[in-house]
Formats: sequence, structure tokens, C-alpha cells
Amino acid sequence: MTGAEAANALFVATILVYAAAMFSYAVEYAFDKRAPKRAKALVTAGRDAGHDSEAGADLGADAPTEAPISPAAARGAGRLGLILTYLGTAALGASIVTRVIYTGRWPWGNMFEYTVGVALAGMATWLFLVSRGSVPRRLGLFATFAVTMVLGTSVRVYTEAGPLVPALDSYWIIIHVTAAIAASGILMIGCVFAILHLLKRGHDRRVSDDRPVRFPLSIAERLPDANVLERLTFKIHVFAFPLLTFGIIAGSVWAHLAWGRYWNWDPKEVWAFIAWVVYAAYLHARVSGRSAKANAPWIAILGYAVMLFNLTAVNLVFPGLHSYAGV
Repeated sequence: MTGAEAANALFVATILVYAAAMFSYAVEYAFDKRAPKRAKALVTAGRDAGHDSEAGADLGADAPTEAPISPAAARGAGRLGLILTYLGTAALGASIVTRVIYTGRWPWGNMFEYTVGVALAGMATWLFLVSRGSVPRRLGLFATFAVTMVLGTSVRVYTEAGPLVPALDSYWIIIHVTAAIAASGILMIGCVFAILHLLKRGHDRRVSDDRPVRFPLSIAERLPDANVLERLTFKIHVFAFPLLTFGIIAGSVWAHLAWGRYWNWDPKEVWAFIAWVVYAAYLHARVSGRSAKANAPWIAILGYAVMLFNLTAVNLVFPGLHSYAGV
């Protein structure tokens, strides 16, 4: 087996392991749960009001049936999911290292390699948060889903391992692209938490208004408190924003060395700057008034949508100075 084949095998194994981890997290998320607070409140209210045995029987008839998987088994599935996440991340890292050894260069030479790097940065961020106890393990369901989707999409732009094109053969690829990849991976996890925050906020609002909770808000029942998710979203973006800024600045310096100008109004540069502006707007809204803070998560999601547009549409559709990187 050649180095390229070994790297590809590890890449495929990573997707399969992450998919298995996602299933394990889903089991924990679905079955390791206590009675909903609304049900407890109904039972307590019934007892305080002195309902007779017939009313109590009605409440009992509406109680959920016993889950097909015990909470202990569900927690075991969650622990398995975490182990699989570590294994998948190790396999992904090994795939990148194998590609480096085979090609003898830094592994960020095309869109496929960039996307794989983003997935690794995102999963490393997630595992760091879990190891610190910042997030419940069961939320790995959403992190592994996002990363599995990223890796699955990257297959569509797969590029055979080979040498760098001359324009990319510079030590600045280590500085500029690595910073951009790290920021993109961290912001991916930040986007996941922004979405979860909005789901939880919508879920809690419907519960407080005694309105029916339907999909997708129904999946937010076991999420942490909305304020906890919002603060975590903010912290992640505060950490990633300087990395994104540094990556853009480093790219400008590289552009000056390669093309004689710091800024060339290339589509890649323009959309990177737009993403930076959107994230700056998010941080500003987050520390502004109450109404602006309430809309801040939407701005964060918009920021990552711009990042994805820059990664996909700009790479594949718009011609520019960065087109030499291929896909």
C-alpha cells in the first residue's frame, strides 16, 4: 500500500468512526434523561390540588412508557461515543500526517486538504471543551454530525496527493493557511453552539407560553440552559476572531511577497474580509444592548455561512488569483 492509499484508508476510517460515534451519542441523548419538568409540574400541581384517585390515574395513563434502553446503557453508549471520537480524531490526524510524509510538503495545498484540516481543528476544539467539562458529553451528537458532514462533503472535491504548485511553495502557507484552518474549525463549533442556543431559546419560550413544541425545537429538550449555550458561543468566537484576523493579515503579507500588493480585490480576499466584518458585527452586537444581543447568534450563523460560501462557491465558481490551488 502506498502512502497515498494509506492516507485515503485512514480518511475513510475516520468518517466511519465518526458516524458510529454520532450514533452512540444519539443513544445517550435520547435515552439518558429524566422526566420532563412539565410532567413533574403537572404531577405536583395535581397532588397540591387534592385530586382524587381517578385524576391521578389519568396522569399516570399519560406518563411515558419505559424506555427501550436503560439510562445506564445510554450513558455507556455515550462513553463509547467519546472513545470513538478520540479514535476518529487520531485517525484523521494520522491521515494528514501520512499525506505529509508521502508528499514531503505541508498538507494544505488544495480545497480537499483545507477542508480536512478544518474538520480536525473543529473536532480538536470539541474534545478540548469536553475534557474541561465545559459541555456535556451527549452534545457530541451535534459536533460529530457537523464534522461528518464536512468530511463527507470534502469527498466531492478529493484531490490526489501530489506536490504543491509553485505559487504555493512558500513557508507562508504554514502561517497563513494554518491560521485560517484553525479559525474555521473553531468557528464551526461556535456555529453549532449558536444554532443549539437558538433551538433551546425557542423551545423554552414555547414551554413557558404553554404552546406545543414541535420539531426541530423538540430536540432541544435535553440541551443545557440557553444562557450557558449563549456564553459558550461567545467565548468560542472571542477566541477564534483573533486567529481569523491574523490569518487575513498573514495572507496580505504573503500576497505582497507573491504579487507585489497587499490587497488585490481577489474574490477570495473580498469574501474573507466580508466574513471578518460579519464576525466583528457579531462581537459588537453581543456586548451591545439587550435586543442586539438577542440577534447576535443569528449574526454568528451568518458569519459561518459566509465562510462556507468563500470555501465552496468562491473556490469552484469565481475565477481569481487563488484559482491555482485547484479544488
